[in-house]
Amino acid sequence: MIPVTTLSGKKVALFGLGGSGFATARALKLGGAEVTAWDDNPDSVTKAAAEGIHTADLRTIDWSAQSLFVLSPGVPLTHPKPHWTVDLARAAGVDVVGDVQLFVRERRAHAPDCPFIAITGTNGKSTTTALIAHILKSSGRDTQLGGNIGTAVLTLDPPKDGRFYVVECSSYQIDLAPTVNPSAGILLNLTPDHLDRHGTMQHYADIKERLVAGSDVAIIGVDDSHCQMIADRIERAGGKVMRISRRHALPYGIYADGTKLIQASGGATKSIADLDGIQTLRGSHNAQNAAAALAACLAVGVSEEEIRAGLASFPGLKHRMQPVGRRGNVVFVNDSKATNADAAAPALSSYDRIYWIAGGLPKAGGITSLTGFFPRIAKAYLIGEAAAEFAATLGEAVPYEISGTLERAVAHAAADAEKDESGPLAVLLSPACASFDQYKNFEVRGDAFVSHVAALDGITMLIDSATGDK
Repeated sequence: MIPVTTLSGKKVALFGLGGSGFATARALKLGGAEVTAWDDNPDSVTKAAAEGIHTADLRTIDWSAQSLFVLSPGVPLTHPKPHWTVDLARAAGVDVVGDVQLFVRERRAHAPDCPFIAITGTNGKSTTTALIAHILKSSGRDTQLGGNIGTAVLTLDPPKDGRFYVVECSSYQIDLAPTVNPSAGILLNLTPDHLDRHGTMQHYADIKERLVAGSDVAIIGVDDSHCQMIADRIERAGGKVMRISRRHALPYGIYADGTKLIQASGGATKSIADLDGIQTLRGSHNAQNAAAALAACLAVGVSEEEIRAGLASFPGLKHRMQPVGRRGNVVFVNDSKATNADAAAPALSSYDRIYWIAGGLPKAGGITSLTGFFPRIAKAYLIGEAAAEFAATLGEAVPYEISGTLERAVAHAAADAEKDESGPLAVLLSPACASFDQYKNFEVRGDAFVSHVAALDGITMLIDSATGDK
C-alpha cells in the first residue's frame, strides 16, 4: 500500500468504492488524510464504514472545506454528462483527480527519480505492460506492476529510489491525472473506443496524448494518423520522441521487419531482437508490443541482452493468445480476452490453420469484419447466444458446427484437429463475444477452456492448469 502522505491532515472527498476506489480510500486514510467517502451502492458504503473509513452522502458535506475530490475512473467525468459529484466539486472550485494522480504526487514527493513507465493505447496495452514488467523482473529489478491491468496502483509498494513502476493507464485514468509525468510514456495506437465516455474521437485522442506529452521519453506507435500527429506535435514542442512501427521502416525509432526488431538512427540500423519462435509474441500486433517494450526498457537503463532474455522467457498474458497445451502438431490457445471481433483479429492472423471456438454474448457487428481470416479457419465451433448469428455469417465459407457449450467445442475441435495432417494447427478459443451468457467474465471462460484442454488424453500442458501460470 502507498500511503498518500501528500494530503496528510487535509479533507478529501471520494466517490466510488469499488476495487480501486476502496484501495484509494484506505491509502488516503493511511497517509493521514481526513477522507469522506461515498458510493451509490449501499453495500460498498457499509464495507468501507466497517473498515473505519468515514462515509457520508457527498450532497451533505461542506465542499468548500475539501482540498481535493478523488473520483473512481469508472464514474463519468465529462460524458455523457458529469456525475453529480463532479458538478458539486467544480462549483466549489475543488480539483477532481483519480488514483493515478495520487500516485504521481507520492512519487514526486518521495522518489522523483524512480523509473516510472506508463502504457496506454486502444489495443495491446495489457500485453505490453505485462511484457515490460516481465523483462524488468527477470533482470532482477525491483518491479511494481499495476493500474488498469487489474492491480490498483495505490496497493503497490511505496516509491523509493531504484524501484521500477510499470502502470497501465486507461483513458479514464489519464483524464483524472492532469500532471502525469512518466520516465517513459507509451502510446501504442488509437482507434475509436469509449466514445460514450469521451464524446468525440478527438477528445479521446487528446486525453491519450496527455500521458506521452508529459513523459521524459514519449514512445509512440505511428501506424495510425492520430498517433502520427501526436508524435509530430510533441517533437515540435521540444519533447523527446521515440517512434515505433510494425508496418514501416523508420529513419529514427524501432520497427518490425518480419520477426526482427530493428533500431534505426541517423541512417544506421541494427537488429536488437528476433521474436521468431517466441509463441507468446506471435503476430505483427505483438511485434508492436515488443517494440514498445524494448524502447521503454532501453529508456530506463535495461541492457539489450537483458531485454532479449526477457522477451524469450515471456509467459504471455493470461487469456490473451496464451498457448496452454500441446498434442502432437496441435497447440491449444486461450484468447478468451477477445470479447469482440477487433480483439479476435490478432489471434486469427497469427495462425495459418485454425480450429476456431467462437461465440458467447454477441457484440454489435458480429464477426463480419473477420471475413478476411476465414480462409485460415479449418472449422468453427460455435457456442452461446451468438451461435446462430455467427453461423449465418460463416455461411458456406467456413465449415462449422453449433457446439453449444465450451466443453463440447473443445472436445470436438481437438478430435478434428488430431485427424488433420496438414501441418501446424491451432485449436483457438477467441470468442469475439462477451462471456456473460454462460460465464461471469472472460477470465472464468478462459479458465474453463484450460480445464477442458487439460482433461484431454495425451495433452502436454504448457501452463499450470490450476493457476494459469507458466
